[in-house]
Amino acid sequence: MEPEVITSLQNPRVKQLVKLRDRRPRDAARQFLVEGYRQIRRALDKGFFPEELYVCPEWYPGGQGNEATLIDEATAAGAKVFVLNKAAFAKVAYRERPDGLLAVLPQWQNEWADLALSPTPFLLVVEAIEKPGNLGTILRSADAAGVDGLIVCDPVTDLFNPNVVRASTGVLFSVPVVIAESADVRAWLAAKSIRSVATTPAAKQPHTEADLKGPLAIIMGSEQYGLSDEWLAEANDTVRIPMAGQADSLNVAMATIITLFEAVRQRG
Repeated sequence: MEPEVITSLQNPRVKQLVKLRDRRPRDAARQFLVEGYRQIRRALDKGFFPEELYVCPEWYPGGQGNEATLIDEATAAGAKVFVLNKAAFAKVAYRERPDGLLAVLPQWQNEWADLALSPTPFLLVVEAIEKPGNLGTILRSADAAGVDGLIVCDPVTDLFNPNVVRASTGVLFSVPVVIAESADVRAWLAAKSIRSVATTPAAKQPHTEADLKGPLAIIMGSEQYGLSDEWLAEANDTVRIPMAGQADSLNVAMATIITLFEAVRQRG
């Protein structure tokens, strides 16, 4: 059966795709957007299958040639495929340079049991991250560092924001993420005997001098306010990244990378 071709900007499916850029319609539909070959490829590879796939051959980049295989795999997994003309795809795309592939996937919600902890657990916890790009970059860093999972406390932005998906380059589909209230996270870490190390410019101990081996959760705070007083008071230890210039803190995504990979170095 040939896929439906959509050319009108007023088509109901085009309008719904535009709505899915915003959180309230996303949550109401329990769906989210994944744009781009690499991101959709990673979703399929990890067993996350699109419900709908929108394609526009006019936007395909030259020389790649893998689109047909991806479309066949998505179709075999149950996706409905629609062909958009260039103008319609430009309206629904959120990338400046789209590559002609946009998928609609169902949202999911992980529970504590979905975190497969290693014998020496290694976790990243973030509190009240505001910017989708930062959360996406943090996901990408967590994947690179090989953490057992990311725990998002009291989120301001949602996990399924298109810019989170884009900045994560699709590793949203490979890093287990649990969303929970901070108090519940602290209780869970304590029950699992996982030591929490909080980051703050006010700490006396540099991150390189702290013991980051053993069962560990690195705790990172929000862009504007850092970690809450409750996290700083109840963490097992606090560390700072030494700063030689006038700035007293780094972007949270950058600080996360530095702290994570110090832990990776120590853990060998």
